[in-house]
Amino acid sequence: MTTNAATGAVKRTEKSSSPWAIARRKFLRNKLAMASTVFLILVIILTLLAPFLAPHLSPIPDITKVNISKMSIPPNGDHLLGTDKSGRDVMTRLLYGGRISLLVGASATLIVVVLGTIVGSVAGFFGGAVDSLLMRFTDFVLNFPFLVFVIVLNTILFGIVDGLWVLILVIGLLSWGGVARIVRSKVLAEKENEYVLAAISIGTPPAKVIIKHLLPNVLSTIIVQATLLFASLIVAETGLSYLGFGVPQETPSWGNMLAFANEPDVLQGKPWIWMPPALIITATILSINFIGEGLKDALNPKSQR
Repeated sequence: MTTNAATGAVKRTEKSSSPWAIARRKFLRNKLAMASTVFLILVIILTLLAPFLAPHLSPIPDITKVNISKMSIPPNGDHLLGTDKSGRDVMTRLLYGGRISLLVGASATLIVVVLGTIVGSVAGFFGGAVDSLLMRFTDFVLNFPFLVFVIVLNTILFGIVDGLWVLILVIGLLSWGGVARIVRSKVLAEKENEYVLAAISIGTPPAKVIIKHLLPNVLSTIIVQATLLFASLIVAETGLSYLGFGVPQETPSWGNMLAFANEPDVLQGKPWIWMPPALIITATILSINFIGEGLKDALNPKSQR
């Protein structure tokens, strides 16, 4: 009985000492990363619940209707963050705007990670002419004039396709180059290991080798890159919307809220209009970056020893 208990304890210890278990424990001990995770989850929940929360937070739940009688009201009991220069409740637009900004960031990140992983893994595994061709194409994408392409596409497709999805596709299709290069370098190093060479020697199809043997071992790098990309792509959406080339103006987003407040009288005398979106953008980007740094440290094999 005692021997069986000891054996079970040893097995549980071995199981809990797996790389993913060690990474989880390291991440949970990172107070800054955990606090950032809680904050980001709270922001996501609040933005998702915007349709249910808006009627209780403001007497003006409509995010598009202009209310002349309530223009530029400072924060008060009815409007916790005041109203903008069109009489719309800032708190309500902040919640709805977060849905759009986070949607753009998450959707574009998904596109970037999928494309970058496919291109990088194929280039790294096959090498030779395939690697050279894919990397030259990656160089072309990395050097493509991003802002010019966004402006041209928005102009061509205006009124034909939803501008929000045009923005997501453009950001995603022009931002995967960095991920492809990182995945390629990891695959090049990983494919020289004996277990990969053994799988190739017995005739395992390349797709199966990549999916079953290579990608699981570079997954930690992909997760960290995806987290950091999420933050940078939210910044990209905010910047493009601020310049007027991002999310359509009639759709509230954090970038559009800042663009709408870009007037001297608002910046100097009505800080409640521009400060909430500016603060929430800053806090969200910082929290995502702290989470990314926490994951990077937790998933680092050298720091797990």
